[in-house]
Amino acid sequence: MFFDGATNFKGVGIWAVRISEFGQHYPATTKIIPFTNNMAEYEACILGIRMAVDMNIKELLVIGDSDLLIQQVQGEWSTKNVRILPYMHYIKELCKKFTKIEFKHIPRIQHEFADALVTLSSMIQHPDKNYIDPIEVEIRDQQIPFTFI
Repeated sequence: MFFDGATNFKGVGIWAVRISEFGQHYPATTKIIPFTNNMAEYEACILGIRMAVDMNIKELLVIGDSDLLIQQVQGEWSTKNVRILPYMHYIKELCKKFTKIEFKHIPRIQHEFADALVTLSSMIQHPDKNYIDPIEVEIRDQQIPFTFI
């Protein structure tokens, strides 16, 4: 599964595609409310992992160009950022639904196709609304706006 997020002056877009062992592509893209680029990367990763969960996939390789996200999810790097922690914890909960899940970082230069698609997604004006409505997630007795797709 490949994922990417993009933030620019027109908005925030996320993109994920699951590729089956038979080469079938299952893409998903959307525009979300304005967030930081790191939050967009987490949203995109969650989108792809949830797609795999919904398809009852048990083994998953997650590939993205966000070294920060990959290192944080693998426990190599930590974060105290209260806006990122809910994402990281949610991904770790999703990981429990797999018998095997692996995260791999690839340089942005090798991820140009995904980068182009997610940038396009962030710039498209959707006819009914421009973003996904956030939901509230309670974390340590605080309510933090957080979008799950």
